[in-house]
Amino acid sequence: MGIHGILRTLLGHFGLPKLKRTQRWEETLKEDVRSLNRGWSIQEANGKMRLKWRYVPNQKDQSVMLPFAWAENLRKAATTRINNIYNLTLEGHSLKAAAKIADGKAPKIERDWTQCLTNFQRYKTEHENAITQKTFEHDYKVIKDAVKLLEGNKPPTTPADLIELCIRDWNPGSATRKRRTNSLCQYLEYCVTRENAPASWLPPKDRKIHIGRKAANTKTQKKHPLTDKEITDLITDLSTTEAGSRWGNALKLLTVYGLRPVELTHLHVRQTPKGEKYLWCSYEKRSGGGITKPRRLEPLPIENTDWKLLTLLDAKIIELPKLSAEGNGVAEQIRKYLERRKAWTSLKAKVKARNEELGTYSFRHSYSVRGHKLGIDSGSMASAMGHSLEVHCREYPWATDATTQTAFDKARFRHLTLSNGQ
Repeated sequence: MGIHGILRTLLGHFGLPKLKRTQRWEETLKEDVRSLNRGWSIQEANGKMRLKWRYVPNQKDQSVMLPFAWAENLRKAATTRINNIYNLTLEGHSLKAAAKIADGKAPKIERDWTQCLTNFQRYKTEHENAITQKTFEHDYKVIKDAVKLLEGNKPPTTPADLIELCIRDWNPGSATRKRRTNSLCQYLEYCVTRENAPASWLPPKDRKIHIGRKAANTKTQKKHPLTDKEITDLITDLSTTEAGSRWGNALKLLTVYGLRPVELTHLHVRQTPKGEKYLWCSYEKRSGGGITKPRRLEPLPIENTDWKLLTLLDAKIIELPKLSAEGNGVAEQIRKYLERRKAWTSLKAKVKARNEELGTYSFRHSYSVRGHKLGIDSGSMASAMGHSLEVHCREYPWATDATTQTAFDKARFRHLTLSNGQ
């Protein structure tokens, strides 16, 4: 009697279950699955095939029932199916999701998109070019909308569909539509590269098709500059109250130094080796167009004014309203305050009559106009205002016009002087 016969006899004697002899095809199937990668296995379960995958050490196995009976004639078909499932997991799908896709069923994205959002937020605020929590909440709030869709009953199945659903309520070519598109694309790129989401969720490199362009007849909302007199009259009117005086000081700084509203919270007085004091802006604007670097500020005072802003800042005796340092908070605070002032609403009506629009950036735009009227070239103005020459010429059309006119006026004056022998 061989060893197997002896074991069968002993097991039967003690009332134990008989050993089941593993057939060669079973061993072949199991070996094929184990050879895929570490942690893969297959076993019989109630006459069917159960595929298992332990993808993280010391973690619970993932398992899924395959639509195959545990039979030799189905080994090759099962092996082909298992190879397809394995390749899908390499793309970032869970075992269950991969099995559904391989079975020809519509894939349901089984991914914790909420956790991915949490991880992405931590990445943006603690790593890379770190931004504040409030900035993240403002610039990336579209992702919350996206996650709701992805974890809903009928989630979008492509990046293009997801993007379109998240931006369709905003006009083509609008700044908000562009910001939402870019923010969402950043999130999807992160999910694929850092969270093992399927490569199929990589967003399109060319986002223009989603952002779109403004209609040819769309009226621009670009804010226009104010004249020096309009600014001084407005500030004088506001300064009749204590609170108005503080807001007036904020407007003076915007006007004289050509500041973005948020830059009011990033001002510092510095001193050159020779003892000359000047105003420094530490603000860094991070955007798709690059980073606005901290810069020295160059004052361009309004005629017939002596506000002594640098002296007051240096002495720390200038009174300003309490301003939010986050996101678009300062601009919004200024806008809300001005909208409640009769002098501002009257001025807006006056400006609208000449087909122009007013906003918190009008004071900054006035700085640009003032500089070019004084003959300062566009490159120098762009540097003083903290943006590129390209942006300056695009956003301030009067810059090129004024510079061109000034240059030719000077050339004609020199020509006239030479012609007269002077």
